[in-house]
Amino acid sequence: MRYGLYIHIPFCRQKCFYCDFPSVAMAGGREKLMKPYVETICGEIEKWHKKIEEEKLGAPSTVYIGGGTPTALSEELLEKVLCRIGKISIEIPEFTIEANPGTVDLEKLRLLRKYGVNRLSIGVQTFDDEALKRIGRIHSGKEAVEAVELAIRAGFENISIDLIYGLPKQTMADFQKNVEKAMGLPVKHISIYGLQVEEGTVFGKLAEQGRLELPSEEVSEAMYDYLNEMLPQNGFQRYEISNYAKNGYESKHNLSYWQDIPYIGLGAGAHAYWQGQRYYNPVDIREYVSRAEKGDKLWEVEELLTEKEHMEEFCFLALRTVAGINRKRFAEVFGKSLDNVYGKVIEALIKKGLLEDNTDGVCLTKLGMKYGNQVFQEFLL
Repeated sequence: MRYGLYIHIPFCRQKCFYCDFPSVAMAGGREKLMKPYVETICGEIEKWHKKIEEEKLGAPSTVYIGGGTPTALSEELLEKVLCRIGKISIEIPEFTIEANPGTVDLEKLRLLRKYGVNRLSIGVQTFDDEALKRIGRIHSGKEAVEAVELAIRAGFENISIDLIYGLPKQTMADFQKNVEKAMGLPVKHISIYGLQVEEGTVFGKLAEQGRLELPSEEVSEAMYDYLNEMLPQNGFQRYEISNYAKNGYESKHNLSYWQDIPYIGLGAGAHAYWQGQRYYNPVDIREYVSRAEKGDKLWEVEELLTEKEHMEEFCFLALRTVAGINRKRFAEVFGKSLDNVYGKVIEALIKKGLLEDNTDGVCLTKLGMKYGNQVFQEFLL
């Protein structure tokens, strides 16, 4: 059975100013939560291991440890988690961990390789030191480059880096330097996201006060156009709205999210999609640990998707990828023809140049990728 496993590590040295992910800064005594949290995670992994054996599910196709900052854990705590995952399978085709350049060294990276991690996703965001300070990052541009170099020395071949465009005070020239620097590194995958200002973040509060100086829409659009011109010219082909990879290095784990493939989520705030049902764990770390210690149920069941909602979500996620919506897969999942359900919508979007018919289904055009949210709205039934 094909499925993915996601493990959430919610600790960070410092919370980035734009981040609204379920994570906490290691301050105010929160670092004391790390050990009991890891013990709880290991317990969850052990329970899942037993389920795998009892139901003969087989090992997961992909494992992804995200955060937060997984590499903020000490080597001792990180090794505990990795050892427990190793009981499920010693060879996982794609085993990714997220890393912050300010929390890795050669020894920690070699530890990851020792336990089968074969893909490293490094959160760089920008190589500009002043910009890094403005967004609350703990590392420098030089340390970001060094993290990639150390990863190569540790034996990693499959390395991804994240960048953000549209940062406060970022100019077009600044962004071009970032993209050029990224393309010059020995990495196989680049994720580039436009900055989203979320409520409850430092940037959200600054925006409310009128104190967040962001590039104009025109400049942000020019940045978008630049990256979509330059990355393919340098061997990084777009396979999803925000993701670019060299041939064969697409993120298999993230593709599973967009292809309606089941996955298990372990850890505080983690989500799961299993047997057509969505689940989630409590976000609060103390509550998560306390429930586990009492033997209480961790997973909460999200409201069951109606067929209509499932169809909408299926289309939204599939359209994020270059492959788009597969007609055969849609019919297998829903027992209905894509064209019977969405024929008029598809026809109208093709006329607008936002969608195109390919061999297996329909996908976004280059223009459609740029205005994806407009297309997604049309797939609301």
